[in-house]
Amino acid sequence: MTFTLEDKDAEESSSKTGILDICLIKAFKQEDMESVLKWMEKLLFLLFLIYGCYGEHQDLSGKKFIIPVETSDSFVKLSGNVLKPVIAMTMCQRFFTDVQRDQSLFSLATPSDSKDINLCLQSKGGYKLNIRGNSVTITGLPENRNAWISFCGTWDSKTGLTQMWANGRRSASKILKPNGPINGKPSIILGQNQGSYGGGFVASQSFVGDVTDVHFWDSVISPCQIKLYMQGKNFTTGNILNWRALEFTTGGGVFKEMSDYNC
Repeated sequence: MTFTLEDKDAEESSSKTGILDICLIKAFKQEDMESVLKWMEKLLFLLFLIYGCYGEHQDLSGKKFIIPVETSDSFVKLSGNVLKPVIAMTMCQRFFTDVQRDQSLFSLATPSDSKDINLCLQSKGGYKLNIRGNSVTITGLPENRNAWISFCGTWDSKTGLTQMWANGRRSASKILKPNGPINGKPSIILGQNQGSYGGGFVASQSFVGDVTDVHFWDSVISPCQIKLYMQGKNFTTGNILNWRALEFTTGGGVFKEMSDYNC
């Protein structure tokens, strides 16, 4: 059997085409593998962010957050264990500030309302609690600058009964937004007032100072438990937010340092 010149050229062309196909397949596989590896790197980074920030509960006993400068981007976002509508609440925290203007101490928003719960320390004196557009201001409680303030506020949606405590002193009861439970996934922020769900921060409303021992309950806890909190003694920790097992992220210039409260 003899081969013509055309047959030889066809064989060489076929051989080259085969080699080219193999090279293209290898190149494709290599490029495809590189894409997969890059995708996996991004996925691992995202998982690190999620589980590094929210995956573990941190015991912040003896620690505090410091927000030393007025900004619109320094905040602490807290992850609360909210599984049902909030029909009552108690929020406690200790704070230290030297700023005289209005400051947001606690902000809870849901997708339907950016001001479901907002607590503000006012420049003209007093603590202002806002529940879904209704507010009450309570004066006559300790609000000293350059000193630690231990604060608790309670609210019952069925009756609207609201009380505030500061450094062991209790306010008279007020009525605020009865028959208005809070529904939806909450966005809970320290250091800023939420103008929108999870954002809308304004520097002039930000908190500047130290904050520690933040707890939140989905009930009105007893006065005895509040007194124990005020005194820094053993009390039942919050079931929504627990400073001793807290999930959080920080943004901007927020520092976590040893607390000097109880030193």
